[in-house]
Amino acid sequence: MPTRPTHDVVVIGAGVVGAACAFYAARAGLSVAVIDRGPVAGGTTGAGEGNLLLSDKQPGPELELAKVSALLWQELADELGAVFEYEPKGGLVVAADPAGQLALAAFAAKQRAAGVTAHEVTADRLAEYEPHLAPGLAGGFHYPEDAQVQPALAAAHLLRAAVRAGAALHLGERVTALLTGPGGAVRGVRTDRRELAAGAVVNAAGTWGGQIARLAGVELPVLPRRGFVLVTEPLPRVVRHKVYAADYVADVASGSAALQSSGVVEGTPSGTVLIGATRERVGFDRTVSAPALGRLARQAAALFPFLADVRVLRAYRGFRPYLPDHLPAIGADPRAPGLLHACGHEGAGIGLAPVTGLLIAEQLTGRRLSTADPVDTAPFRPDRFA
Repeated sequence: MPTRPTHDVVVIGAGVVGAACAFYAARAGLSVAVIDRGPVAGGTTGAGEGNLLLSDKQPGPELELAKVSALLWQELADELGAVFEYEPKGGLVVAADPAGQLALAAFAAKQRAAGVTAHEVTADRLAEYEPHLAPGLAGGFHYPEDAQVQPALAAAHLLRAAVRAGAALHLGERVTALLTGPGGAVRGVRTDRRELAAGAVVNAAGTWGGQIARLAGVELPVLPRRGFVLVTEPLPRVVRHKVYAADYVADVASGSAALQSSGVVEGTPSGTVLIGATRERVGFDRTVSAPALGRLARQAAALFPFLADVRVLRAYRGFRPYLPDHLPAIGADPRAPGLLHACGHEGAGIGLAPVTGLLIAEQLTGRRLSTADPVDTAPFRPDRFA
């Protein structure tokens, strides 16, 4: 391999997490190259809804990450402008019955104690937030800190900013090997077109993160978790918030491999309504599941009855990179010096991308790069599954 590094760091993956890693590393003055076997946002990012959520996270390490990341998304929107459709529109979680509302209240109380803003909404006030919600719901909670972006645009503009800061972007190149130096330290990548020597390599390969880790001789048990989303015809802005049923929180935390679905409905600046969300572990099977799509449609219409008469233009699916404890792997891998991981975020990767990129850049440079509160990275150690 080349003896002289051509870059300080090579980032594998041009989704939103890899883009954020490249953005913060390049802004910190590092020489960066980004490699992806496909186009920008060609994997999980391009199949995401763009959720930036606090409302679905239990108090703990992931919520602490999300709180910092929410602030960073606001900073990015101010710095880069409205190019990726950042919408701080808030979320509304609704309960079908009194027992569900009590459960939401208990969950919200724990989140408030962890610093999240949550307002109870009684049944008679739900229409103030969402006039077209189904009647008869027991109530809900409003989370004003929830937001949304267009994920593919977010990845593209973060990478564009990184390139302006000097980063190189190589698309359509598959990583076939990791280059190693003395003592087996990771010192670059080999693709089907070139070799790039580097001081470090960041594994931001999403659902393929486990495969990249194995190239370095280490195990990272990333599994794909398939999800479908329905997209309606363009409508006037009739859904104001991200609205979801209370059982969505349980689905996010579940480790079940079986098909799960819970109603999640949100409008977009283009007028389309996005309807999710399903979760199932079926490997990389891309088969369209009629039962999954039908269940989504029924659950969405139960929340917003007018949707029963709205045309669905298309459905898309993607694979969330799932780790067994539902926490991402972020940071240096002590089993393979020179290799850092930034993958395994499951359905929270878009929301957690900025804080992940910032933490990776801080580890690469060895210095603090933000005024945000420090984050304890110990729960995200890549070697915690050994």
